[in-house]
Formats: sequence, C-alpha cells, structure tokens
Amino acid sequence: MEENKKLKNEVATLKNNIEYLDKDSRKRNVIFHGIDELEENPHKLLKLIVPDEIKTFKDFPLSQRTLKALKENNYITPTDIQRQAIGYALQGKDILGAAKTGSGKTLAFLIPILEILFCKKWTRLDGVGAVVISPTRELAYQIYETLRKVGYLHDFSAGLIIGGQNLKFERKRMDQMNILICTPGRLLQHMDENPLFDCSHLQILVLDEADRCLDMGFEATMNAIIENLPPKRQTLLFSATQTKSVKDLARLSLSFPTYVAPHEQATTATPEFLQQNYIVCKIDEKFSILWSFIKNHLKQKSLVFMATCKQVKYTYELFCKLRPGISLLALYGTLHQEKREKIYREFCRKSNVVLFATDLASRGLDFPKVNWVIQYDCPEDVDTYIHRAGRTARGVFGKGDGLLMLLPHEEKIVEDLRKNKIPINQIFVDASKVMIPLRKIESLLSDNGELKKTAQRAFMSYIKSIYLMKNKDIFNVQLLDTDAFSRSLGLIVPPAIKFMYKYNKSATENNVLGIQDTNDAIKKLKAKLSSDERSDGSESEADNEPVVVVAEETKTKKEIPLFDFHNVKVGSDEKHLFKVKEKNVSIDIAVLPNEDDVPTKKNAKPSTKTAVVKKILKSKVKVNTTVKFGEDGEVIGDEKKDVKSDLGKQFVNENAITVDIEKMSELLQEEDKFDKARFRERVKAKHKEQKRKLKNKKKEDEGEKDDFGSQSESDGPDLSWLPDPDKVYGTKDDYQNSETKSVSDYSENDYSNESVTSEKNEEFHRPPKRKIVESEDIPRESINPRKVKKIEDVSASLTVNEAEALAMQLLKSK
Repeated sequence: MEENKKLKNEVATLKNNIEYLDKDSRKRNVIFHGIDELEENPHKLLKLIVPDEIKTFKDFPLSQRTLKALKENNYITPTDIQRQAIGYALQGKDILGAAKTGSGKTLAFLIPILEILFCKKWTRLDGVGAVVISPTRELAYQIYETLRKVGYLHDFSAGLIIGGQNLKFERKRMDQMNILICTPGRLLQHMDENPLFDCSHLQILVLDEADRCLDMGFEATMNAIIENLPPKRQTLLFSATQTKSVKDLARLSLSFPTYVAPHEQATTATPEFLQQNYIVCKIDEKFSILWSFIKNHLKQKSLVFMATCKQVKYTYELFCKLRPGISLLALYGTLHQEKREKIYREFCRKSNVVLFATDLASRGLDFPKVNWVIQYDCPEDVDTYIHRAGRTARGVFGKGDGLLMLLPHEEKIVEDLRKNKIPINQIFVDASKVMIPLRKIESLLSDNGELKKTAQRAFMSYIKSIYLMKNKDIFNVQLLDTDAFSRSLGLIVPPAIKFMYKYNKSATENNVLGIQDTNDAIKKLKAKLSSDERSDGSESEADNEPVVVVAEETKTKKEIPLFDFHNVKVGSDEKHLFKVKEKNVSIDIAVLPNEDDVPTKKNAKPSTKTAVVKKILKSKVKVNTTVKFGEDGEVIGDEKKDVKSDLGKQFVNENAITVDIEKMSELLQEEDKFDKARFRERVKAKHKEQKRKLKNKKKEDEGEKDDFGSQSESDGPDLSWLPDPDKVYGTKDDYQNSETKSVSDYSENDYSNESVTSEKNEEFHRPPKRKIVESEDIPRESINPRKVKKIEDVSASLTVNEAEALAMQLLKSK
C-alpha cells in the first residue's frame, strides 16, 4: 500500500512537470515558480530567451499573475515586436522599437514594466517606478485600459495623468503611484507644482509614439521632463515610424540601444491586408465626393481625417443637418476631455458610424473593425500617411481599405509614398453616382448665421494650414482656387484672406527688377559705364558712387530707358544733345499709367493712424456723428450734446487747445443741472404716456353699444333703469354735514326721520337701517357716533386703574 501511494505521488508530480517542461527544449521553456529564483540567476536565465523559438507567452520567464491575466484576455501568441522586444527589455536593455501599426507595441512595453517591478518587489512606499508618456490623451487612456486588463492581479498602483482631469485629485495621490501613464504637459505641471511628486527612484521610462513626442511640438516640454529624471534608468522607445536622430537619442541618455524592427525588411511599410487607393479631383468636388461616399457606405465603419479642427467641426455640424442616414461623430482637440473620451468609446462600440477627426486620432488608437480610412486632406508627410492609414487593417489578419483624396498639384506625394514601400493605386470616381447637395447647403447657411460663421472659420483654417506646410512643392497656396473652395462649402462670397495680400505684396516687391541675380545687373552697369567715351577724361559721378546705390536706383526705374547726359561735346549741335549709349537695343518700355491713376502726395494713403486722424481733423469732418431727421425732413439736433449753460457756450466759442481741469469741472457742474431737469421732464413725459395708454386700454375694454343703445351681454345686466342712489340716500357731503349736527338735534329728529326713510325703503324694497344693524346682531348703540365720542372723552379723564376696570366691565357686558 505504501508503495502504491509513492507511485501515485510520483505520477502526479510528473504530470505537473509535463505541463511546463519539454524534454527536447528545457533551455527554452524556463519556468519561474517564485521571485526568489529569478533574483538568484537573472542574467543566466534571461540569456536563454531566443526570440525565434518563442511560440506563446508561456515561453517567456513571466510571473504566474501576468500569464493568468494574459490568458483571460485572449493574449496567447505574441506578435513579432513582442517576441523580440520583451526578452531584451527583461534583460534591462534600452530599446528602439519600430513596427507596423496594429502590431501590438503596447503589450511589448507593458509586460516588461510589470515583470521588472514585480521582480524588484516594488511597493507603494517606493514611489514612481515607471513612467509611460504618450503624445495624445486618447492614446494614454487606451494604454491605461490595457494595463488594467493585463496587470490587475499585481499589487501595483497605476494612475492616468492627462489634461482636462481634476488636478487636485491627482496631486493628493501622486506619492502613492507606481506606474504613471501621462501626457507631456500634465507630467511637467506636476513636476513643477506638486511637492509630492518624486521620480528619483524611476526604473523605466517609455515613450509611445516616440517620434511625435520628440518632434518640435513637444521639444521644450520633453527637454524639461528629461532634466528632472534620473540618468540611470531603462528607456524604451516605440513607434511605427521610429526616430533615429542622434540628437534625440543623446538627450534621452541612451547608450548603445537595441534596435528592434521586425518589419524593416518587409515589402510594405503598411499592413499587408490594407488596400490603398487615391483619387485626383478638384477642390470644389471634394465635398460632394465625400457626401456621396458616405451615402453609399451606410452599413460600414468609416474614419475621415481632415487638416484642422474647424474643418471637422463644420463638416460634422453640416452633415448632421443634412442627415445622411448614419451615426456621425467628431473628434478634435478643442473638445472637453470628458466628451472626447465619450466619443472615443462610442466609436469603438458602434459598427455603422462615421468619425470626422484630425490627426489627433491618427496615432496609436486601436479602433476595432474600421472598414474605411478616408484622408480628406493631403497628409503632411509620409509618416502622417502611415499613421492615418494604420487605423484600419489592424492585427495579424485585419483587413481594411484606405482612400486618399488629392488635388492635381498634390499628386507629387504619391511618388514619395511609393519610394517608402507603400503600394497605392489610382482609382477614378463615377460621375453619375456623385450627388451635389450645394443648394441645400447654401439654404442652410442663409438660415443659420452661426453655421455660416463656422464655414468661414473652416475656410480660413484650411488656407492657413496649407500656407504653413513646409513642403512647398506639394502645398502651394497660390495654386488653390479659393473661390471654388468657398462655393463648395456653401459660401457665396469668399472670406477675405488678409495674410495672402501681404504674401502677394512681398512676392511682387521681390520680383520688381525681373533679374535673378543682382550682382549680374551691377556688373552690366559697370561695363556700360566703362565703355562710354568721356570728353574731359574725368570720372563720372556714377563711378564715384557706391555700387549698392546704383542698384537701388535701378530697382525703382527699371522700365524707363536711361540716357547718358555726360557725353555732351562742347560746341555740338542741339540735336546731338542726348546720345544713346547703345544702338539697336530692344527696350521693354512699360506703358505709364494715366495721370489720374498715379497717386500724388496729396492723395497718397497715410501710413500711420495718427496721420489718418490729422487728415480728418484738417478736413474738418466730424467723426462718429449721427444725423436724425423728422417727419418733415428737418434735422433733429441731439439735446445731450447741446450746451445749455452760459459757461458752456463761452467754452465752445473759445475753441481752446489746452484744457483747464478746474474750468472743466465747473462746466460739468453747470451742465449737470440742466441734465437733471431734462431727465425729470423725460420721466414725467414717460409717466404721462403710460397713463394715457392705460386710459385708452380701459376705453377699449368697455363693451360697444348696439343699435338700441344697450351694451353687450358680456358686460353684465343693464342697470340703467335704477334710480340714482345719491338722490335717494343723499350724497357724501350730506352725510358729513349730518355728523356735525348737535346732539340735541340728533335726538329730536332721530325717530321723526325714521318714518320718512322707512317709506322710501319700502318703496324701493330696501330694509331700514335699524333692521340691518339688528339683523347682524350689532347693538345700535355701538354705532352711535355721539356715544363713541362721549366714551372717548370719559376715558381721557380716567386713570390707568379706572380705565382697566371700565374695560373689564364692558367685556363682561358683551
């Protein structure tokens, strides 16, 4: 029994070893069951890694945590760049990695970061151990999400440090981060402002899209970042178009880096299954071709690249109003960060969608299953084209199509693409399928002023982008048909291009002479002067003058024939006064303009603003004045500007050049009195007008009478047949007079008048006053004014205690 148990244990151990070890390739399959074994023999074990023999990630000396996370995310077979770069990175070497787009460069540097920090037992207390820098926020966000998938089983803390996020939230947690994924600007901000940021123990620095990070746009920022980093570190550079500049590598402190480029010997620089085509069209046809393309590809996922943010914004807003029948998105730099992330996730999720984007989305972003990449505007160079086209046909067997739209003078870039091993074919557009929604666009712009302004900004931004391009052989502003381009955008009148006026003016000034080399012109002038015969044997004034002055004079008087005034012989005839230097010389005499067209000194345009103001003052023209006319055509003066006080009239008549401050303050005080009076009058007039309007409104609200003199039913019942109550009950004055009667008169006539009033009340069916009072349970004595007056007189003579006793007695009686 004991022997059987031993055999079973041996079989179990053999099964476990078979899963990890192969008898024929023990050197290749090195398995680490713990971190201690790797620390004991790091160099000996890592040198056994042969990139060509690596088939799966299990063949690498990776920790079980990393392998499990890779397996859960279906990362089983490494790509070419991963197979070559991971081994060298684990050995601690600096790497320059260059591979095609979509070849898995992100994992090629994330796996070494996790393994190196894991082997060194890195904790939160050790601070920042690895920094990954990317040129765009979207790429940094994508790297961070990949790190969360691959490294979630490790105990490291990672942070995404990009612009547009909460800076205070990042500051408090900066000292707890082990892995930082960031953009250059925000990283430098923390280095300068955050006292908790400490990178003195940095182990690994990674630059994703290194050529973009090190170019002129980020040069100053990257130099400042590198100065703050420790020189003893491992540096990894990855890009589809890798930089090999000695200057860039030297400032990164790279010494003998390992260059890893698995696709350098490939036949193409772009993915193999990427079908690339280009078309040549006019500038006013591009918009209609793009619209027709989208209408014919409604069930596919497309990405459209444009040159500027304003173009993307205008095209997106316009297409949303035109409604092509497919989801539309726009991604450009001026959007808020939260919106950019939302658009990025939405484009990754949807299958039938069109994304208009700038070169912001051209680098590193892994959009799944993109069918078409359309380069609406010509790329700046070959590298930009490679990165744009690489957003499709990603992965090992990924397929996709690319379309490049070129103007006739931009077709020269095709030669550069083919020289850099990019296979691209020309195709032609079927004119019968092109739809031109120009009328609809023009109507939209006429109705929407904001959309029209956006179109004008898009027009100007495109012209400026072409003007600022370095390669003038391909990008030439002079060859652009700006009128046709503005019409294609829906603008009937093209916007004024001010910087082009200056550009054209400087170009014409440089070509006034029409001579390529000014030195040749100077030599010709010298030869002509020396060949002339001089009668007195003395040197002419032209020989004594500097040569530069002669050249400057010829610039201004190029087209007017020059005659020699120095060869006049003594005693010669008048007809030989002007002697021509050379005979039978063809001189191109320009036609002089008319005298009216020639600008004189009086009509010349002033050069400065002060000169313009002086000219206006001399002509006695009133600037910024408005003239109001009445109904009869008479001029209405402005009361605000009229001077009312005597002091003000005196000041106007003086026309003093200098200004006395004390005198002006007195003048203002005097005029202020008249201004206040004028203001009061205006307020009164305003109130009067409001009352008049209210009165008219009341009259309008009263119902109109019909033919029989009665009002409409809506105004209520007709009460005109009732008698006048003033005649029956007396007027208000009669009531006041009755109150002034004496007490004795009131008592005598109190009941005598009652009979009269009762008769009247019975006649008009009105109850007597006494009955009304009694019906409401109010004692008649309580409303007798004589008694109220007596109570008031009595209460005035009482003390406080007596008044309280009287009040209590009255309350008890009630």
